[in-house]
Amino acid sequence: MEADLPACAALWRDAINDYQARLNQPLIPDEAGSTARLGRLHAHTLATDPDRFVVASRPEADGRDAIVAFGSAVVRDGVWFLSMLFVRPDLQGAGLGRRVLERLLPAEELGLILATATDSAQPISNALYAAAGIAPRIPLWSVSGGPGGGALPRLPSGVTVVPFAEFAADAGAGRGHAMLVEAVDELDREVLGFSHPADHRHLRMGESVGFLYVGGDGRPVGHGYASPAGRIGPVAVRDPALLAAVVGDLLTRVEPRGGQLVWVPGDTGELLGDLLRSGFRIDGFPVLLSWSRPFADFARYVPFSPGLL
Repeated sequence: MEADLPACAALWRDAINDYQARLNQPLIPDEAGSTARLGRLHAHTLATDPDRFVVASRPEADGRDAIVAFGSAVVRDGVWFLSMLFVRPDLQGAGLGRRVLERLLPAEELGLILATATDSAQPISNALYAAAGIAPRIPLWSVSGGPGGGALPRLPSGVTVVPFAEFAADAGAGRGHAMLVEAVDELDREVLGFSHPADHRHLRMGESVGFLYVGGDGRPVGHGYASPAGRIGPVAVRDPALLAAVVGDLLTRVEPRGGQLVWVPGDTGELLGDLLRSGFRIDGFPVLLSWSRPFADFARYVPFSPGLL
């Protein structure tokens, strides 16, 4: 299955560029960096949920099998999340996407919450997911800008920032790491509705650098990631009034190689306006966060990407 991942990445880019071109939107370039990041995401979801990564193939004129569709989903506690589902442009509209989705959906008797993030410019896909009970709820904006993010709110007095790496050196690597995992999992369960330590390990094994935000009473009040690639997130905070300040702080924590990007849910209060006033811009059409039943407080959460909350 791992051998199929480069073909899945190419199909993803071709499918998105097909409709981006029809909408006169910028195309996704075939860059080594972006391909590698997508490949890491696919490898991660395949590793954690191998039975929920499905590919469809057919023989071509040269006799070789070609991947013409793929889908990937993950289950985190009681939430099933569709990470990706794409069909080759020339085969869309023939029911192939529906068949892949049917292979990925969990058994109804499991009672899992169903969720995904889908492009608002894709009404056919949105209708397919909504018919399965995964209805669009709030927008998820891609917001990008220059390093530093301009003037966002400052952290309140008394909040300290501790890099995740310090926990490995504090009180012994084993105990320090266990303290960190417990704090992050507790925040995620409160804010996101589930803990996902495997996804945090995936982020830390890549370029992302994690930070824990601690209040004056010593209790963690938030966590977040920044990376040299400019990606901010995921971010979780106990108090929604703290979200913009934590994002603003994260924008200054890691020197990016270029621009920075934040995926901003529509429920996050002043965060979107703060970023736009500080010089960021909205990129293209929003993604739609969709679910069958509520599970997260997106006034207190910024996801890593539409493919992995």
